[in-house]
Amino acid sequence: GTAPGGGGTAPGGGAGAGRPATGRATSRDVARAAGVSQATVSLVLGEKWPGRVSERTAETVRAAARDLGYRPNLAARSLRLGRTRTVLLVVPALTTEFFARVYTGAARVAADHGFGVVLYPSPEGVGPARDPFDSARASLDGVIASSMAADALVAVRGGGLPLVMLDSDPDDAAAAATVNLDIADGARQVAGHLLGLGHRRVAQLAAAVDSWTFRVRARALAEAVDGVPGAELSAEPAELSVEEGRRAAERVLARPGPRPTALVCDDDILAAGACKAARRLGLRVPDDISVTGFDDLALATAVEPELTTVRLPAEAVGAAGMRALMTLLDGETPQDTVLPVDLIPRGSTAAPPRS
Repeated sequence: GTAPGGGGTAPGGGAGAGRPATGRATSRDVARAAGVSQATVSLVLGEKWPGRVSERTAETVRAAARDLGYRPNLAARSLRLGRTRTVLLVVPALTTEFFARVYTGAARVAADHGFGVVLYPSPEGVGPARDPFDSARASLDGVIASSMAADALVAVRGGGLPLVMLDSDPDDAAAAATVNLDIADGARQVAGHLLGLGHRRVAQLAAAVDSWTFRVRARALAEAVDGVPGAELSAEPAELSVEEGRRAAERVLARPGPRPTALVCDDDILAAGACKAARRLGLRVPDDISVTGFDDLALATAVEPELTTVRLPAEAVGAAGMRALMTLLDGETPQDTVLPVDLIPRGSTAAPPRS
């Protein structure tokens, strides 16, 4: 329909052509604009299209719905199902844009279903999350949690809310569905890149966070390095901040004995700190020391040289998590999902120096 105060739409064309002349857009309007049946519109907007409708058709329907400002009339359905049409997204912190991107993806899919998303940074980080309401069970339809363990969410779930876990242990039985990144493959790609350049002395700046995602990175990196004769790996813990990354890198680089030729950082924030440490010690990146990150935050291209890092599709994670929760709320069983990641080589890595 026409936004309040925005003026009408002239019949036959102009801005907003194709929208209904008066009143609220209906599923029939969406079907007509997309050139499909109303049944197809129902399948797509109800997230029941996979295997029944092509991805291209699904995107055409979603685009038509967005263009028309279509929103289903959900009041009667909400009353019938006892729904609040509100989902809680729990994250460990808001100190990195990764979780902001996860929220963006989740909120976009939620809006397509007429749901709202409350973003809740757990006061205890990855530890037990407190109930942000008097009773989360009475206020929410479901919970999505990123980079945490399901047992940290007992109070929030209220003993029965459907739970979808993102970037978390796929074997956690409390989760009804999981959406994960292929973190292990990301770590293997980093190791393969550095080992292929000729690096044999590698140090990891390991995030001092007890969570599944960081344990996977450490294990996969160690296995990859162990598989190459003559290669060695050390690890130095660091809190997730630029300053702590700098201090951890200085400890590693200032130790007696042969210096590592590459620093593998669990996060782009740690990698930025590692680059600062190298400069303070009079080392050049990548001529004297190579540095890699993980996440591909905006920071990765703000530093000089730009960071070689693993790109994580955070928005896609949030969107897939919300689709899984919508499937659960429809009484169906979603499939667990693993999304691929990509190494992005940039200027912070090169062959090791001759010595």
